[in-house]
Amino acid sequence: MNLYRSVRAVADASGDDAIDWQAAAEAAKASTDPGSLALEPGEQAAYARDVREAREGVREAAGLEFDVPEVIEIQNRHHWMDANIETFQRVMAPMEDQLGAFPGVARTVNTGTMTVLLAFLGRNVLGQYDPLLLAEAPDDDHALYFVRPNILNAADVLEVDPDRFRRWIAFHEVTHAAEFGVAPWLSTHLEERMQSGIDALSEGSFDRNAFRELDTTMTVVEGYAELLMDHAFDDEYEDLRRKLDARRQGRGPLQQLFRRLLGLGLKQRQYERGKAFFETVIEHRDLEFASQVWDGPESLPTDDELETPGLWVRRLES
Repeated sequence: MNLYRSVRAVADASGDDAIDWQAAAEAAKASTDPGSLALEPGEQAAYARDVREAREGVREAAGLEFDVPEVIEIQNRHHWMDANIETFQRVMAPMEDQLGAFPGVARTVNTGTMTVLLAFLGRNVLGQYDPLLLAEAPDDDHALYFVRPNILNAADVLEVDPDRFRRWIAFHEVTHAAEFGVAPWLSTHLEERMQSGIDALSEGSFDRNAFRELDTTMTVVEGYAELLMDHAFDDEYEDLRRKLDARRQGRGPLQQLFRRLLGLGLKQRQYERGKAFFETVIEHRDLEFASQVWDGPESLPTDDELETPGLWVRRLES
């Protein structure tokens, strides 16, 4: 790590946009140890086996026909930053000219903020299913990433078997591949809400409906993934979830602040709310019925239906 180089990159931010993306990437990498990609013998094959068996397990449990992305990468932290900075840049594009009366100062502050975000996420993301939202070439294949240094570090801190932990991460990410695979409309649905919300922000307003619908959809995505995990993972994993949640809750005040600022607390809420919704649906029906959520955008629950799942069940029965 080179903190001086990181600070210097932010201080030298330039260009015409609100964020100097090249400087942000350079600064984030300079402040973050990339971690090792020196794979042990058989480790690459183990990752491939985990993904393959997760695909088969999810297919069998849910009766869904889907495939995993052709792009499956074992990454270090810098690789993850490279893979994601273009997504951040696409999402923020409508706000690129929002510099105010002091553009130089605003650009430096914005670049510094993005640096902190990239560095924090780069040190904490374990695995990622990347649907390539807002990509210029929408037909590009989606991608599946495993951040090896973070997986090994988390397994060590949690005192769990690293092979079992890695396998659990693979199953979780493959459940997201299943969702986007059986619902080809999902990417467009998310993109439209995201674009509407960002466009409104760039014009100085707030599109409450767009962000509510985005939150509702992501709640369904996270909740259904947990539902599939319950049915597809061929081992107990409650201890892994409990230890990981305890680790998040036990972080220091600064890390907790970062999590709130980055919306990671919202992600936890989406997971809990979505899981509760689908657990209630399963109590009254079954996994096949719950999977109708992916029949089309009109089959997604509303915010009220997330709170009262019986309303959604009755709507789909009618």
